[in-house]
Amino acid sequence: MKQTLIAMAIAILALAGCQKDEYGWVKTGIDRACSQLLLTAERIDDTGQMPRSIWVGYDLDMLSHQLGKSKEEFKDSLRAHPSADKLGKLRLCGIYDWTSGFFPGSLWYAYELKGDEALKDAAIRYTNKLNPIREYKGTHDLGFMMNCSYGNALRLSPSDTIPAVLIQTADNLCSRFDERIGCIRSWDFGHWNFPVIIDNMMNLDLLFNATRLSGNPYYKEVAIKHANTTMPNHFRPDHTSWHVVSYNSDGTVEKKQTFQGKNDDSAWARGQAWGVYGYTSTYRETGDKTYLDFAVAIADMIMSRVQTEDAIPYWDYDAPAGPDTPRDASAAAVTACGLLELSTMVEDGQKYFDYAEKILKSLSSDAYLAQEGQNEGFVLMHSTGSLAHGSEIDVPLSYADYYYLEGLQKYMYLRGLKYNEL
Repeated sequence: MKQTLIAMAIAILALAGCQKDEYGWVKTGIDRACSQLLLTAERIDDTGQMPRSIWVGYDLDMLSHQLGKSKEEFKDSLRAHPSADKLGKLRLCGIYDWTSGFFPGSLWYAYELKGDEALKDAAIRYTNKLNPIREYKGTHDLGFMMNCSYGNALRLSPSDTIPAVLIQTADNLCSRFDERIGCIRSWDFGHWNFPVIIDNMMNLDLLFNATRLSGNPYYKEVAIKHANTTMPNHFRPDHTSWHVVSYNSDGTVEKKQTFQGKNDDSAWARGQAWGVYGYTSTYRETGDKTYLDFAVAIADMIMSRVQTEDAIPYWDYDAPAGPDTPRDASAAAVTACGLLELSTMVEDGQKYFDYAEKILKSLSSDAYLAQEGQNEGFVLMHSTGSLAHGSEIDVPLSYADYYYLEGLQKYMYLRGLKYNEL
């Protein structure tokens, strides 16, 4: 009996050792992220702002090659070079920037993954800074801003005050919905009549959340109508998507084009990620297989179109491939999140899980995961914000970090992993 118990103990220890070896990359990613986030939280605490990226410029020859255009064709769309004293330094943003919710959200996910109370304290502090946004109606990005921050706060540190914040924010998002068109308006700038961008699919989770919290079906109804209108108008027969679709006031389509991609008919990498994530969420909330089939079609397209060995896509699927072509780690992280959830919904889900795992392993490697104290406090390197505007090219982005951590959280849940066992 004693020998049997010893043998069992040895087997258990060996299994634990194998798990530590097999999932060491997960622990490395979590530890590195938590360290970076706490360093940043302390560094910017007195600024009243949120981390967004790093200030960089652009090379016109590279842009010309990537866009397939002469410099004269795109020079008017370029944003100004940052001043020399800013280059390479931390780029902060105010709370009304569309990215403001990602840093608090990252802190919440880091706390969930590791259980460090210092992360929770920082998450509460930075989430509370966003409270004034509950009064704001000037953007469609309210889901990014408030569901990523307050939504995660409600999951992990419930408070009686949070539902009211989310419901009021959802009301403001619904104020941008036009019944004649069947969509939530995205932008209030530019030459478009009623522009809707594929990114807007990501803000529907706020509306689904509001219906659960309030019992009012209207929020969910708006989200479904938006998803239904987007499906036939934003997507091509091969399930790639346009970035921008503008509608006439009677609901007919005015124009289909890109704003951040290579050209109007290209497949902008992050846009494809928004699509698979958004329709997977819509199926989760409705149980309507139409959305599941659509999410599967987008996922299959992504897996067939991304040609890089590490599964981290170039900034646009139609960009000229080469060693200097910018990658977009943010698109990869969003894709991984969508595929992990999708993997639980279909019979052949293992292939989506395996692809998401490959993405997360790549992002957790030294090729993309920043060393502690470097990268201006961000977790991931090598994302692309808007190459077409010469903006945030080959830089860290706060939303890349957020979806990377969300991906790790989903992965650990599906694998049945706990941090203290890694």
